[in-house]
Amino acid sequence: MADEMLALCLWFEKDAEAAARFYCDLFPDSEIVSINRSPTDWPGGKAGDVLTTDLTLLGVRTMAMSGNTDDTFTNAISLQVFTETQEETDRYWDALLGETGSPMACSWLTDRFGIRWQVVPRVLMEGLAHEDPEVKGRVFGAMMQMVKIDHAAIEAAIAGN
Repeated sequence: MADEMLALCLWFEKDAEAAARFYCDLFPDSEIVSINRSPTDWPGGKAGDVLTTDLTLLGVRTMAMSGNTDDTFTNAISLQVFTETQEETDRYWDALLGETGSPMACSWLTDRFGIRWQVVPRVLMEGLAHEDPEVKGRVFGAMMQMVKIDHAAIEAAIAGN
């Protein structure tokens, strides 16, 4: 990972390896590169415990770290995954939300590991960046009524329907 100019580090209280495996199974262009274990006991664990998991997540070099900390993820940082179709949006949304995640407004959710995600359809981004302020306003208004984004409703807002 040291060859990269920038990488993402996600510090989990525990379960960094489980989170890395979950994300790599879910997303394309994702794989675990290495699992690094502690050579000795340490304040947060024992010798042999997973300290870090180096992975590629949607093509981005990432490290998942088991830090045994009381620190938690917040809304101040989120990961965005961009989707092309409603089926892709639904698949990522449902998998990330799982049974213990928390949905939030406007495409946001918290997964079971505490990571904040935005599952963002590209059509939404196109509508929000539209050159016509009326289109932008309709798309923004439609989005504000949603939790998980509905592609067809965003397309209708763009079209003025």
